Amino acid sequence: MNVTGKSVLVTGGAGFIGSHLVDELIARGASKVVAVDNLFLGRRENLSAAEGAGEGFSFVELDASDFDGMSAVIAEHGVEAVFDLAVIPLPTSLERPKWSVDVNVLITTTLCELAKAGAFETLIHFSSSEALGTAQQVPMSEDHPLAPTTPYAASKAAGDHIVLSYVRTFGIDASILRPFNNYGPRQNDQAYAGIIPIVIRRIQANQAIEIFGDGFQTRDFLYATDTAAAAVSLYECPASRGLITNVAAGRETSVNDLVAALKRVMGAEDHPVVHGPERPGDVRRHVADVGRARELFGFRPRVDPDEGLRQTVEWYVSGGGS
Repeated sequence: MNVTGKSVLVTGGAGFIGSHLVDELIARGASKVVAVDNLFLGRRENLSAAEGAGEGFSFVELDASDFDGMSAVIAEHGVEAVFDLAVIPLPTSLERPKWSVDVNVLITTTLCELAKAGAFETLIHFSSSEALGTAQQVPMSEDHPLAPTTPYAASKAAGDHIVLSYVRTFGIDASILRPFNNYGPRQNDQAYAGIIPIVIRRIQANQAIEIFGDGFQTRDFLYATDTAAAAVSLYECPASRGLITNVAAGRETSVNDLVAALKRVMGAEDHPVVHGPERPGDVRRHVADVGRARELFGFRPRVDPDEGLRQTVEWYVSGGGS
């Protein structure tokens, strides 16, 4: 399996990780890359590099849960592989839980049905570490119990079961990538923003940084381009089929330590921090076991965390995002 010369589709392709994956696929020699996104969170600006890469790239504004629409796009472009990143994010699920779950599950079943019908050959489905809930054992392997605490997390756990059921029952060719927390340029900094862009914007605006809870909750952060590269490597690894594979740094970082690091990078060590109520359903501890990714395709993070934070801050400060 090699992505070179392949026609590939990325759902959520104008989003944070999706746009980096589009760039990675182009760099790795895919003959055609189609980004599908309904622009709920995705931004066309995230695809500016791809759109300058030539005729091999196409953008389609479409909801990935639209079966007929997706079927038509896949047929039109002769798509051989689909990377599924389209999702309604966690914060939205706290405001519109039923809709978030319905859409996320429908995206997964739509793509599984199309794979079952032979519309394309291989599905690489993106899961989420949120499906695991708070760590019951560390590091968290792929066999860690599923214990979702939010509607978003439950929908991602359901997606994992759906994909694996289609592999086992209908023999579709599919792998599941389970990313932990990603950071880097292009992460949404508006509604439903992640913690890193929120902190950067608050420092820029001279506003106090607000941390949910005590800040000792931990996450496992990985630079987005490393996740994108891992997704392509997972596709190129037939031994990954029918498996869930964690992709993360394998390093535990508290929210307090992350905020302190961002303040140092921005030269704002004295910037005020306040602690508010805990966010509903917030997981307490996350750190990944990435042994399977190392064994399957030699996964190693390429971007040093300090350099990654510096590049991220530089992107936002220089006018990236809003």
